[in-house]
Amino acid sequence: MTSQRTEPTHVSVETLLEALPYIKEYHGRTVVIKYGGAAMADEALMDAFATDIVLLKYVGMNPVVVHGGGPDITHYMERLGMEVKFHEGLRVSDPDTVEVAKMVLLGKVNSDIVKRINRHGQPAVGLSGEDGSMFSVRPVANAEHVGNVGEVERVDVDVINHIAADYIPVVASAAADVHGHSFNVNADAAAGKVAAALRAHKVMFLTDVAGWLQDPAVETSLISEARVDDVEHALGDIQGGMRPKLAACVEAIRGGVGSAQIVDGRRPHSLLLELFTDAGIGTMVTP
Repeated sequence: MTSQRTEPTHVSVETLLEALPYIKEYHGRTVVIKYGGAAMADEALMDAFATDIVLLKYVGMNPVVVHGGGPDITHYMERLGMEVKFHEGLRVSDPDTVEVAKMVLLGKVNSDIVKRINRHGQPAVGLSGEDGSMFSVRPVANAEHVGNVGEVERVDVDVINHIAADYIPVVASAAADVHGHSFNVNADAAAGKVAAALRAHKVMFLTDVAGWLQDPAVETSLISEARVDDVEHALGDIQGGMRPKLAACVEAIRGGVGSAQIVDGRRPHSLLLELFTDAGIGTMVTP
């Protein structure tokens, strides 16, 4: 039995033609994707994300996934009766919080992402900042407010490059310092550092809003494009989870990344819409 073929629509052909110059531009380029937020909390969105990553690999790009696991970490902390607190977008982390975060990130979230990408047709390999001493970390500057939260001082990209030659690297934002002390590392900040160290063409941050909003309460107040100088000047006035994302955009651009995008992870295939359409979505930060 053969299935009946359907004639392609004008819209689908136009979409392919629109994507073609972008596919040419990005071929062989490295794109770092920070995966998190709503895109990790919905089955359909998780599948759409895995499909997007596999497609990027098939069209000749080099995707590197860096992820956190905020909702899952919060869920398990609450189940254990632990207090959940944030300060300036960072999770306040005592040693018990760090232990739970590592168990969730490495034992559950990283494994789930790798398994899903594998299932959609490209082999992925799970890593953490401790593998191959990839991340060198130190306590963040405001450690008195957030506890055992670390910032990445340096990224050794050798292990990422070795893996990326044949596989899709999936990096969990967990790390320890030279003394073996574990830290909770913000995944946005880690993605910015990884992108800069790899001299990536782009870094993209999936989040739970349309992008950087002039008024956080108004979804239609999206800032579609901003220069890195303007973002840097605005950082002191930005609160909540958008602050580490924008700070990571600045880190990446200052480190030589071509552009940084904050993308609405609630939209299916948001990565493809941003990369391969003229209009794009979200906020783009440029040099």
